[in-house]
Amino acid sequence: MENQYSAYIAIVGRPNVGKSTMLNRLIGEKIAIVSKKPQTTRTRIMGVLTQGEDQLVFLDTPGLLKSKSSLGDYMVQSVTAALEGVDVGLLVTEAGAPVSKADQELIERFRKGRLPAVLAINKIDALADKTRLMGQIDAYAQLYCFQAVVPVSARQGDGMDALLDELKQLAQPGGWFFDEDTLTDQPERVLAAELVREKVLRLLDQEIPHGVAAVTEHMEERDELLELHVTLYCEKSNHKAILIGKGGSMLKKIGTTARQDLERFFGCKVNLQLWVKVKEHWRQRPETLQSLGYSQQDLLN
Repeated sequence: MENQYSAYIAIVGRPNVGKSTMLNRLIGEKIAIVSKKPQTTRTRIMGVLTQGEDQLVFLDTPGLLKSKSSLGDYMVQSVTAALEGVDVGLLVTEAGAPVSKADQELIERFRKGRLPAVLAINKIDALADKTRLMGQIDAYAQLYCFQAVVPVSARQGDGMDALLDELKQLAQPGGWFFDEDTLTDQPERVLAAELVREKVLRLLDQEIPHGVAAVTEHMEERDELLELHVTLYCEKSNHKAILIGKGGSMLKKIGTTARQDLERFFGCKVNLQLWVKVKEHWRQRPETLQSLGYSQQDLLN
């Protein structure tokens, strides 16, 4: 206990700045789905990194945007809940981008909570003129006294060791919260469903932006084979047709690409069965969100 240090760290920022990619890079495993679309992450995802005497507990949150649905309300609340009771805020922004309203709102939450915070300026690999970073750093420094500002590329790994070192400096003595081999608090059923949803986001591009939820209905391991049954819920009948594709071609493609990730993650063969069902306006209905796993109680735990 005397030589064990820990910190709860909320990863926050506006949509599509690379928060989930950063979590996966920090943890060293894929526990959060990634796509180029904003608002890919819908819930608070916890990842645990234990190295030496330090244990860092990361909370990945949805990108902060103005809510337009009950699902949006849930996502905003998950950001607020993540910032309550953590030890450190990790604000992620994009290299070369101006300070956004979401950044300003998050910084104000840091200030109200007197929260130590680190600024990670991500996607430096995509910034041709690196001299622009100095002006960006100055703009954020005028808004808040960050413990550290670290330019990084979560996708390529540049600067991530330096970021990790800065975060470890903020860990406090008093023991660890989790066993040394803990990776995440996400149930395997949820991780499996999210990996399937990631393929929907990637393969369908703009056809069905965010009207799809994935739920693992059955999960059973037998004879070194993992049996997985996942249902995709969409809002409209024509969305169901797009998800299935001509002759089932799209659903087959989703299943094939998802199965590859699932087998890498679980370390065994996977028999993945997919179904598609319609739940009209599910994002607008709190009771439906509850049935699909978006529980308000989860935000309180």
